[in-house]
Amino acid sequence: MVKTPVVKEGYLYITILLIIAVIFDMTINLYWSIIPAVLAVYTTFFFRNPYRKVPLDENLILSPADGKVMAISKIYDEEFLFAEAQKVTIFLSIFDVHVNRSPIAGEIKFQQYTCGRFRPAYKEAAACENERHAIGIENNKIKVLVIQIAGILARRIVSWVTLGNVLEQGQRYGLIKFGSCTEIIMPSNIEIVVKKGDRVKGGETIIGRVN
Repeated sequence: MVKTPVVKEGYLYITILLIIAVIFDMTINLYWSIIPAVLAVYTTFFFRNPYRKVPLDENLILSPADGKVMAISKIYDEEFLFAEAQKVTIFLSIFDVHVNRSPIAGEIKFQQYTCGRFRPAYKEAAACENERHAIGIENNKIKVLVIQIAGILARRIVSWVTLGNVLEQGQRYGLIKFGSCTEIIMPSNIEIVVKKGDRVKGGETIIGRVN
């Protein structure tokens, strides 16, 4: 589990921006160095990895991401559940935490990475056409499918887990760089307790309950 306050994927960007700031200060003037220095501060903020108080309960489904609930819909899942299901779509702005967390405890029984386009993540077509990474998690009570979807700025999906790994509820398992969308697909009998427009926090906000 990744526990550092800033995930390592951000170190390179932060270092390069700080080096540029120093070079500008030494070769041009202090004022020019302010721009890369501010960008370095923002990049540190973007790759933050805050502590979350995870409500451990096998009857709860937690949000896999920070952001705003864009849609709640009924679908038929043909990837992992193979049944009528409910989908909650969460949009992550460039100001949200982009570390994704496991909504339930369980084993990764399905994993699929799909290349695609980079449409804005808030558009409906993004879910079907954009680059995406899906993992199916299963335990003795429930199975869910979580999908990381790249956006117009988010052109790199990072995964720290693989098929067969066992995740704790709320465990960090990956991130999407710079603006994106996360979907969670659950069985149709799950009681959804969020609504469109709600703000959620990954690993902390309860989005569903097992009936």
